Amino acid sequence: MARRCCRATSRFTGEIHTNFRESFISTIVLFVCLTFPFTTEAGLYTASDQIVILTPDNVDSVLVNSTAALVVEFYASWCGHCIAFSPEWKRLARDIKEWKPAVDLAAIDCANGDNGPICSRFGVKGYPTLKFFHAYSKPDSKGQGFREGPRDVRGLRHKIIEKMETHEEPWPPACPPLETASKAEIDNFFETNGVEHLALIFETSNSYVGREVTLDLLQYENIAVRRVLRTEEALVAKLGVTDFPSCYLYYPSGNFTRLHVQNEARTFYTYALQRLPGVLRAGNTPPVTSDLLKNTTEDQWRPFNGSRVYMADLESTLHYSLRLELAAHPVIKGEALITLQRYISVLAKYFPGRPVVRNLLKSVDTWLKGQNDTELSYSSLRDALDNTAEVPNAALPEGVRWVGCQGSKPHFRRYPCGMWTLFHVLTVQAEEAAGKDPQEVLQAMRSYVHSFFGCQACATHFENMAKDSMSHVGTLSTAMLWLWSRHNHVNNRLAGALSEDPHFPKIQWPSPELCPSCHGVKKSGEHTWNQEELLTFLRSHFSSEHLLSDYLEKEQETKRGAERRAREALAEPPPGQEEEEEEEEEDEEEAQEEPAAEEEVDQRARGEHLVGKTFEPPTWVKPEADVSRQSQRRPSIVGLKLRPPQEEIVDLDSFVNQHYKAKALRAAAAGSSRVKRRTLQRQEEPQPGAGLEKGPGLGLGVQPVEPEDLLGQRNTLQKRILTGQYTGSEEEGALEMYPHPNKRRWMSFLSVGFSRLDISLCVLLYFLSSMCLLAMYLFFKNRLRLRRAKVALP
Repeated sequence: MARRCCRATSRFTGEIHTNFRESFISTIVLFVCLTFPFTTEAGLYTASDQIVILTPDNVDSVLVNSTAALVVEFYASWCGHCIAFSPEWKRLARDIKEWKPAVDLAAIDCANGDNGPICSRFGVKGYPTLKFFHAYSKPDSKGQGFREGPRDVRGLRHKIIEKMETHEEPWPPACPPLETASKAEIDNFFETNGVEHLALIFETSNSYVGREVTLDLLQYENIAVRRVLRTEEALVAKLGVTDFPSCYLYYPSGNFTRLHVQNEARTFYTYALQRLPGVLRAGNTPPVTSDLLKNTTEDQWRPFNGSRVYMADLESTLHYSLRLELAAHPVIKGEALITLQRYISVLAKYFPGRPVVRNLLKSVDTWLKGQNDTELSYSSLRDALDNTAEVPNAALPEGVRWVGCQGSKPHFRRYPCGMWTLFHVLTVQAEEAAGKDPQEVLQAMRSYVHSFFGCQACATHFENMAKDSMSHVGTLSTAMLWLWSRHNHVNNRLAGALSEDPHFPKIQWPSPELCPSCHGVKKSGEHTWNQEELLTFLRSHFSSEHLLSDYLEKEQETKRGAERRAREALAEPPPGQEEEEEEEEEDEEEAQEEPAAEEEVDQRARGEHLVGKTFEPPTWVKPEADVSRQSQRRPSIVGLKLRPPQEEIVDLDSFVNQHYKAKALRAAAAGSSRVKRRTLQRQEEPQPGAGLEKGPGLGLGVQPVEPEDLLGQRNTLQKRILTGQYTGSEEEGALEMYPHPNKRRWMSFLSVGFSRLDISLCVLLYFLSSMCLLAMYLFFKNRLRLRRAKVALP
């Protein structure tokens, strides 16, 4: 490929040496070819242009023995004239799209080395070269060249018709008859044809309208079109034809009526005939109107005005885009994050929604601008969309309510229709707001479709259109027209596809009924768009004043839904739940270690494991300097060792007391379930004599407890609590932590951990409320008595 590029450059440099500038340019081109030897050539056309791209693999299957005629352009991608001609070839492909069963367009890039032998095989020596291949062409056919003539869409279309009429027998089955009809043929037409409508187009011999309309209706059933010349006097007199061209509808009973259109031209005839009752595209099932009134989709059908835009469609599009489509990207970073910020910024600026929705978009935009991280999780974006920050009067309705964009079936229209409508509205609102950047909305739309739109093929087609001409947009009005023209290109490409809703066929919008002044006709009879009238229509159709608010969710319901979603998003485990789970695990471990703990208590009672040992508090414990308590303690004599006061077990008991007291306070906040469990534990009373003896220090038969062994100290403390036997100041802490079983029994019965202060406050509030109600009762009673006394006066 690099060699091909360099050979082309060599020819270029050899032919052009008139001045230094051109030589310098050729040198730069040669340098690029040598620097990037693996650069691929994309050609001038893509599949989205509705042009067949010929390659060595498909050229024979497309051109040889085909049931349709082919018109092929042989071009070179480096040829300046080919580049200038390519937009005309694309327009021609869109113009004769409905002719595809009879004729199709193709193109091949002869600058590609792989295609060189093919171009040589068909005798191509210059570019661009157009060749016509009849249906059922032979392998040795080199096609018929187009002689010099007009190279615009109209001239090429007429040249194709002339070539098709020269086809020899057998006539291609996909091509309708293009010859003129006689009165005898029309009189017997319905005997051999089962169509409902027969359209007769009366014209002069040099007119192409009749043949063009015949090919335009080629893909439609239940209608036939015939061309009648003005020289067919008998038929002209029978129908009373005075205007040429003109169109008449002829029926089996012999009745006829003139087809009234805005202009007697091909486009208007085609549009009117395609919408006659019973006429439908081949392969589509007849649309049944009653199905729309039934619940054929998951939502009940909503009657609507097809000439208006509904706010419900715009809000539904926002919901699907922000809550569903973006949710497919758990982490948004890099260019996608910049795209998201640009998209939200455009929505916040120009979306003409209700104040509650605009406030939400502005809050999300402000939040996004405040994010300094290089990536963003969708969960955090969803929290902002659900208004977890509780921004006043801000909410985005949840769910979709399609109205003007609803389809006859769930897979028709809906979100793509809503997205197009949203972008049209934004371009118009940008002009109303006097935006500074004419491409602001278009670039935001382009980047969003490229990064997030779910249909990858659709995104590729749109990107190709944007690369082709979006850079030419220089004003806000041209931005509106650019989006409108690209939308019509997509409608043209998808017309007749499986995605087309038979109830809502894809047309060149707006239709003549919707905007008659937008359509015009040139002197040549070609259809044209009136740009000024079209701009006026777009500004009116998509203005905020003309948006209908039917079927919208009530604003109060929207706010309540936002509040509910915010509560759900902020929902956390109940306070203390984690502590409760930890304590449950500790209880299970305690139950498993209970036999070992009982044996250890027996050893402590005998004092076997404490002989010769001195205990100190753990290093993290700071014993309280309670002189009175220390003075009451007696030294513990075990193994003839004197234990210092700071090593007395009471300090460890104090630590354990405080430790479990803190745990009890945390557990109290965990909920009623933990309180119930502690209540049952307090109600289990031991057998008499099973408790420890009361008194400071060590009693008879009781030895000091090991400070490291918190499990043993906990058992000791629990037994003291259950028996009511405390040592000194332990009673105060124990009573605060574990109430005596015989005290405040009624509070435990309620299974709620209320304190005395709580009960006092409840009683006080109850008393105050009773007094307030009593005062109100006396006031209104006296007032009523006075009023009755006044009424009783003469």
